[in-house]
Amino acid sequence: MRWRSYVAIGDSFTEGLDDPYPDGSFRGWADLVATRLAVEAGPDFQYANLAIRGRTFPNVVAEQVPAALAMQPDLISFAAGGNDVLRRSFDPDALVSRFEKVVGELRGGGADVVLFRFADVMARLPGQRLIAPRVALLNRAVGETAERHGAILVDLYADDTYLHPMLWSTDRLHLSPAGHRRVAGQVLTALGVGCDEEWLLVPPTPEPTPWLSARSADMRWAGQHLAPWIRRRLTGRSSGDARHPKRPT
Repeated sequence: MRWRSYVAIGDSFTEGLDDPYPDGSFRGWADLVATRLAVEAGPDFQYANLAIRGRTFPNVVAEQVPAALAMQPDLISFAAGGNDVLRRSFDPDALVSRFEKVVGELRGGGADVVLFRFADVMARLPGQRLIAPRVALLNRAVGETAERHGAILVDLYADDTYLHPMLWSTDRLHLSPAGHRRVAGQVLTALGVGCDEEWLLVPPTPEPTPWLSARSADMRWAGQHLAPWIRRRLTGRSSGDARHPKRPT
């Protein structure tokens, strides 16, 4: 296997929310991929995960890209922009232009680069009319950039399995453990490395929720997850404030 070192860059998607280890820290698809690559590469395999929840694209580029390039890894995964499309300040032209430049820098360092077209998370969230076109634009830019720079593309958007509610956590925004396993399996497949077949299995579809119960669940979700997110936007705070990468070296 040609990869002896791997660095993961991004936000909560790559940090691993909401796939907990027994101690309460988060695992996620990137840790799963690194574990499998380490089996193939042997004891000298190296892995760093620089991702921090809540980081926008400019934060990721400023904080994580230079650190990743300095490590000179054989493989880099880069997933950013998901938090940007949720903000009023979203500037599609600026993000697409910078995305192209950053991927060129990562590839120019000699690493293989994994990019992602994001899954359709808006099917379960409000604001679809505003946000869905932004996600489509970002996904299109990711695909075109991957083709131009010879990056490895993992197309989560093309996989309708991510419409399955059991692949998402209770906050409806982050992946569940089953979702992270599926992403890990797809990344390893794109790399030509085998994975545990169970990672790609689709959980059983839950029974339809009665209307009244569904509305009650919506109200609980709004209070537990939507309201805190809105408060952070209004106060200029982030869920990742004062947090550091879980595997910085």
